[in-house]
Amino acid sequence: MTQRLHLVFGGELTDIDGTEFRDTSAIDVVGVFPDFESAKAAWKGAAQRTVDSAHTRYFIAHLHRLMDEERETSPTAELGV
Repeated sequence: MTQRLHLVFGGELTDIDGTEFRDTSAIDVVGVFPDFESAKAAWKGAAQRTVDSAHTRYFIAHLHRLMDEERETSPTAELGV
């Protein structure tokens, strides 16, 4: 079975409408989770803790969708999700 890992991270953005971090050394890495449901719960918790900071956003990255730049195609590309 293929693992579908998810990374939850966030921090202060330069613009509330963008996705550029003000200070990349201060990015908060919440963790890596084995499924979307647990990643979403972690994302929600982090977002709720920072609700008073309009410039702070958290994201879920679907690690299983990343491509291996050294290969023409990646095993994850075959998942189709």
